Amino acid sequence: MSESMGAWRRSSLCGDVTEDMIGQELILMGWCHRQRDLGGVLFITLRDIAGEVQIVVDGDSPENVREKAKTVRGEYVLACRGLLRRRTAINPEMKTGLVELHAQELRILSVAETPPLYIEEDIDVNETVRLKYRYLDLRRPDMQRNLLARHRITGITRRFFDEEGFIDVETPTLIKSTPEGARDYLVPSRVFPGKFFALPQSPQLFKQLLMLAGYNKYMQIARCYRDEDLRADRQPEFTQVDIEMAFVGEDDVLDVNERYLATLMREFKGVEIELPIRRITWREAMNRYGTDKPDLRFGMELVDLSDLVVGGSFKVFADAVESGGMVAAIAVPGGSDMSRRELDDLATFVRGNTDAKGLAWLSLDGCASRGSVAKFYDAGFVREALKRAGEDESAQLLIVADADKMVVLETLGDLRIEIAKRQNLIPDERYEFCWVTEFPLLEWSEEAERFVAKHHPFTAPLDEDIHMLDTNPGAVRARAYDIVLNGTELGGGSIRIHQQELQARMFKILGFAPEEAERQFGFLMSAFRYGVPPHGGLAYGLDRIVMLLLGAESIREVIAFPKVQNSSCLMTEAPDIVAEHQLKELGLTIAADPQTKKEKAEG
Repeated sequence: MSESMGAWRRSSLCGDVTEDMIGQELILMGWCHRQRDLGGVLFITLRDIAGEVQIVVDGDSPENVREKAKTVRGEYVLACRGLLRRRTAINPEMKTGLVELHAQELRILSVAETPPLYIEEDIDVNETVRLKYRYLDLRRPDMQRNLLARHRITGITRRFFDEEGFIDVETPTLIKSTPEGARDYLVPSRVFPGKFFALPQSPQLFKQLLMLAGYNKYMQIARCYRDEDLRADRQPEFTQVDIEMAFVGEDDVLDVNERYLATLMREFKGVEIELPIRRITWREAMNRYGTDKPDLRFGMELVDLSDLVVGGSFKVFADAVESGGMVAAIAVPGGSDMSRRELDDLATFVRGNTDAKGLAWLSLDGCASRGSVAKFYDAGFVREALKRAGEDESAQLLIVADADKMVVLETLGDLRIEIAKRQNLIPDERYEFCWVTEFPLLEWSEEAERFVAKHHPFTAPLDEDIHMLDTNPGAVRARAYDIVLNGTELGGGSIRIHQQELQARMFKILGFAPEEAERQFGFLMSAFRYGVPPHGGLAYGLDRIVMLLLGAESIREVIAFPKVQNSSCLMTEAPDIVAEHQLKELGLTIAADPQTKKEKAEG
């Protein structure tokens, strides 16, 4: 039977007990990690969020304590009063391995069933079980360290921006649904039947309005929601570090964020990063690394071979260039001895994971070329390609051709990362930041048959490109920037449009009829009539920052109660059906799914 804690209060957390407390009477509370009965002596390892400590029950303990201790099992919640003493057998593996608590009184505060998973570090348990019993999974020391680290990172973040004069302002979480992003999560209104709130994908419009309202520097640790298609490491609800500044340009925003990142790395990781952080334009990033999230911890940059193959006898390559595409390659250092099996595996990777139709390879074998297209390209071609790549004659060329340049670049970008992983080219504990700037303002959507915003409709174009908005919108560059760490985007932002006329022009280019733009964004355009300062900002994915700094394999490892890939919660079984009367209050009915309709028809 469980007992009351009564007037007892903890003297210390288990893991915080020290040698300085030897000789003191302490009350410790926590979970029984394990119990060992050695006949005359019984040991209980007591665990809480700070760590573990050993409790000893022996012949000098009261009889009722000895009897009660025999009944204790794993995960029982205990309170123990006793004298702290030095251990005769020191345990160097334990933080508290020099001391132990000699039990004088023991209370069982709560009994526990045998848990479905071990409360241990690095357990080999199906993630489904871990997420179903997340409250138990969170007891494990490695998960507790992750969440404590997240708390620390959040604290560093808040303190930095507070000291920089940023004002923490909460923005609404029941808002108007707006297009041009991921799908919204909608919330039906009981008071206004047939109308809906949306959960915010970001505080974007509200933080811009705060700049208009004169608040100058805003920040928020904001919850955001996106009903996106299924992806392995995305969450439908996530946390942003959201900032906005008035009367600024790109350099101002990047400067304060570089100092934030330097502070975070110094205080949390003990790592000094060099400032200013390197800047790379979007076009340069794509041409050199095949991605707008380049990993700069290793080389193997892309090289354009189009001019070397144009008009050549190998029609696959020549036709790709003549069709407006390109031929490009990466050179794998020391890769000329790669086996045919290794090369075939890489070709299979390309066909299975990219839009490219295949992979060619070339290397040098003495004075001759060797590879899948060696009969078309001699040693001179290979040497020139290797020279462009900055590699010696021991390297292996991997070549991709396509009529679509982006297919070539993105394929080689993916291949570059895959090879680096396979050959262990990526150094551990190295942090390479970079800014990627001057993204395209717009991109063509085949599905919508129109231009859509690359980031969002409120991003400003570069001043020198504004004249192309009507004549060549796809060539217009944005005043946008992403911060990238080791090949992962940590956050992104832009300088916003603050001119009423330019914002209206942007809506028109994006295909909004005037009445539609008014319906969706009328409140914003109305606000713009009352004086808008130049402004810009940035938002980080907090979950992603924590994951990267901890080296976690999944974002779910740094979120207390995450969702699985289909956006459901295994623990609470959300989403779930609701009572009929709740639907009636909202004026909603549930349509039968197609399978149900079919079954009724067949019945």
